Amino acid sequence: MSTEPSRPEPARLARLSMSLPAELFRQLDVMVEERGLPSRSQLIAELIRHALAEHEALTRPEDMLAGTVTIVYAGGGGRVRQQLAETQSDYLKEVISSQHVFLEQDQSLEVLLVQGPAVRLKQLCDALRTIRGVQELQLVTTTALLPPLHEQDGPDETAGREAAE
Repeated sequence: MSTEPSRPEPARLARLSMSLPAELFRQLDVMVEERGLPSRSQLIAELIRHALAEHEALTRPEDMLAGTVTIVYAGGGGRVRQQLAETQSDYLKEVISSQHVFLEQDQSLEVLLVQGPAVRLKQLCDALRTIRGVQELQLVTTTALLPPLHEQDGPDETAGREAAE
């Protein structure tokens, strides 16, 4: 019997063979090199994951997604920031955190860390887009989720634990 710690099983891989137009293939190689990636496979896997998360958001609106919402907006004397904050407060379950920085030329950048059903994330983005002064907004999602931030006991779980103590 071995006393060495067990190693996690490597991820199973499947091969994909594909044909691309020569110019697209060249651009792919340039992108791999510019990003400093070890292989085309790594870049293609990243692109596929992104496309799958986007597809998931469109086709399965109740599925849970995590991601970021990036917003660029004009300063507006605080009015825009106030409206953004009010809209975010309507989505407290979905907006986990936000980061704000001032940009040049009276612009601001805000990045929200979000998680929730795809339909709610879309509704949040739609509501943020309606705010006058928002110039750019992009939602980037992934199907990988954050662990629960707070465990909430239901009434039965709490009663059962108290009885056991």
